[in-house]
Amino acid sequence: MKKFKKILALSMGAVLLASSLAGCAGKPADTAAPAPNKEAGNEAKPAENAAGGAKRYAFIFKSAGNPYGEKQMEGFKLAIEEAGAGEVILKAPAEPTAEAQIQMIEELIAQKVDVIAISGNDPDALEPVLKKAMNAGIKVLSADSGVNPASRMVHVNQADPERIGRVQVQAVSEMIGGKGQIAVLSATSQATNQNIWIEWMKKELEDPKYADIELVKVAYGDDLRDKSTSETEALLKAYPDLKGIIAPTTVGMAAAGKVLTDKGLSGKVALTGLGLPSEMAEYITNGVCPWMYLWNPIDVGYLTGYAAIALADGTITGAAGDKFTAGRLGEKEVITAGDGTEIMLGDPFKFEPANIEEWKSVY
Repeated sequence: MKKFKKILALSMGAVLLASSLAGCAGKPADTAAPAPNKEAGNEAKPAENAAGGAKRYAFIFKSAGNPYGEKQMEGFKLAIEEAGAGEVILKAPAEPTAEAQIQMIEELIAQKVDVIAISGNDPDALEPVLKKAMNAGIKVLSADSGVNPASRMVHVNQADPERIGRVQVQAVSEMIGGKGQIAVLSATSQATNQNIWIEWMKKELEDPKYADIELVKVAYGDDLRDKSTSETEALLKAYPDLKGIIAPTTVGMAAAGKVLTDKGLSGKVALTGLGLPSEMAEYITNGVCPWMYLWNPIDVGYLTGYAAIALADGTITGAAGDKFTAGRLGEKEVITAGDGTEIMLGDPFKFEPANIEEWKSVY
């Protein structure tokens, strides 16, 4: 088992079955990637850019100190190094703002990097600077939290936004017996992915079967632990009859889990959403969070890395129908999504008492 976990921690399964949404999640699959050939004379040589140097691939996450983001950047770095594609540059601002990311993008343009991948803090505010990057010949893609289609060539999506939004409402409804007040604890008010999921939550709540459930507020913790904690406490104070909280953000999930545990509210206020197994195992075990969902953030970054390589070498342009091989994740296809295109990782996975022990040491 120790050997199994060590392998899995480095390379998790690419495809998490859709049946997991129905509560059929099993143990992690052993999907180790083959080790690169490092025999003498067979070392991978970084690809060269137009200037004759090694290509440089940059990834900018939303903010520093976010465990989810750290895993995503880890996956991006793994893909670039595994493919021997070039140099990796990882960046994350101290605060989750568009202004901080704009400054980083300007710096990368000045450095003449080959690719910029970004998890955006605002879907539209980054457009001018990202267009500037593309006009300078830099390939631009977004991942996880997207930017608008005019700002990038393609987006890497972790899962179908509709499924993500709807499944969280379905979960909290089951937890509270289909009746009572619920609230959403989101990241920032401008986060593209969060807002899309919340819209699908609201659409799900329009179904008559949820007539006895009231969404009282969408609160924003800005993906900061302290603020997410304060927002959770404020929700509990403002709505003493609150029965459930949905936190579609790993930072918010962990903060809410601690607040509910510290206040002895297990079984009184249910928590679900998107959380890291390593952070949420305690709260799943103690009953505060009966179950939750997520994808593998390492794989999100890993897929982004291979998409970045494919853009850099011209295998894909970001057009619908383009195909490329994403390492151990296999062949991926660019598909149409709204006004732009995207590459889909897979379905969200259900974490619950039956499997959390297997996953908490993985990520």
